[in-house]
Amino acid sequence: MLIDGIKLDDAQTGHHSLNFLPPLETIERIEIIKGPAARVFGQNALTGAVNIVTKKELTTGGTAEIGGGSYGQLQGSLSLSKREENGGIFTHFSRISSDGYRYNSDFKNTTAFIKVSLAEAQKVPLEVLVFFSGRKFGANGFYVSPDAKDQYEETEASLIAVQSKIQKGNWVLKPNVYWRRGQDHYLYLRAQPEVYENWHITHKVGAALNSSYVSSWGTTGMGVDLSRVSIASNNLGYRTRQLATFFLEHQFRLGKRLELTPGVAVNLYSDFGGFTYPGVDLGFEISTHWQAYANLGYTYRIPTYTNLYYEDRTTVGNENLKPEEALATELGIRHNTPSFRFYAAYFDRRAENLIDYVKPLEEAPWEATNIQTLDSRGFETEINLPFIWNKQPQNLQLGYTYLTDDLRKVAVNFSRYSINSLKHHFTASYRAAVSSTLQGFLGLKYGQRPQLEGYTVVDANVIWNLRSFQIQTAVYNLLNQEYSETNLVPMPGRNARLSLRYSF
Repeated sequence: MLIDGIKLDDAQTGHHSLNFLPPLETIERIEIIKGPAARVFGQNALTGAVNIVTKKELTTGGTAEIGGGSYGQLQGSLSLSKREENGGIFTHFSRISSDGYRYNSDFKNTTAFIKVSLAEAQKVPLEVLVFFSGRKFGANGFYVSPDAKDQYEETEASLIAVQSKIQKGNWVLKPNVYWRRGQDHYLYLRAQPEVYENWHITHKVGAALNSSYVSSWGTTGMGVDLSRVSIASNNLGYRTRQLATFFLEHQFRLGKRLELTPGVAVNLYSDFGGFTYPGVDLGFEISTHWQAYANLGYTYRIPTYTNLYYEDRTTVGNENLKPEEALATELGIRHNTPSFRFYAAYFDRRAENLIDYVKPLEEAPWEATNIQTLDSRGFETEINLPFIWNKQPQNLQLGYTYLTDDLRKVAVNFSRYSINSLKHHFTASYRAAVSSTLQGFLGLKYGQRPQLEGYTVVDANVIWNLRSFQIQTAVYNLLNQEYSETNLVPMPGRNARLSLRYSF
């Protein structure tokens, strides 16, 4: 996961990367790179990468919003932007809290965001990004087991980055420097911290330079990222890691319709050694609006410090773990016109050395082990139909993904993790503008996991714009469906939210 191209991987544990999700008010677009084409992002892009691009086109003004909803939810936000001749500044602050939809699922989230653009018309423009997210929440059943109902956690995520984009002749250079900080405080019993608690603080300081060069031979992309990672933890200890990532790729234009892009990523770690991961992308223009593509490549994920060193009464890490590796392929076709967008793709990923926690006897502790080999394959398709009805823009989108996992049997008596991916995943959404001031949205998701019943979730919202004011009401899980996601955590039933926004 990245924000404006800055890598946010977390050395402590993978899921903390999502603590950096910025609020919607700050986002311009989200770029999703699937499969081995994400090799240019280096470590941990095992199945792809998500790059969140924050707003760049600024105007002078601001918005203030208040809202509330089910489960005692309260929210408030303030966004301010100032546009100058040669730059601008955008700031955002928000707070959202809830009593929770079940016992010990309350939360308080605080977010602050600042983006400053300087010297935009100069040869070396600068962009400064400052981000903070703090979360406090009851973690009923999320860690350990569903029976652990009194867990509690507080996390902090901070990012400071300075970037530039320099164009000189056929060269485009994108340098950046960044500092990422994460903090995690976990309590097994919320009201009794003395029973068991963990403190973890991680830092990542780095500098990167990505570049591209256009010549008669095509376009060459290359980049280097140098960083230092450290963690201070009462459980994992104090540890440091230096890493360097290099990538090189070249896009060959073969005739008028065929593009071939071979590439390679090289990664050097002070504690894991060096790794080289090649790949190749192929694109063919069938006609003006139809394109076919294929890619093949190796990807990997290094173990987190939790995998390597975590220890409690029931679980132990393993300092001898190897990186998880995968060979991924994808074949697809796309069609793109203003009135019809479509794509379909087949994918296959063969992963080795997947980390699981296993034990030989029921009374033994769980130990992290490279033991699993997993073949994941399937196909996905999506149709997007924008059109005009009653002089107002409408949009219908349909998507479906089918995925099967073939987990090779391993000779262990007990395994903690089970592969439980969505086998069938269907989505449908309809966005409608009823008039110039009234818009609506209806979304549907159907999911079904192996050996479990399927479930259908429907969401809807209505937005009414009246001069400087906007009223938005939303209902989630309209059918009050009972279903669970990760670690068998039950999801909320029907709930609603109402908000009022003022723009100035």
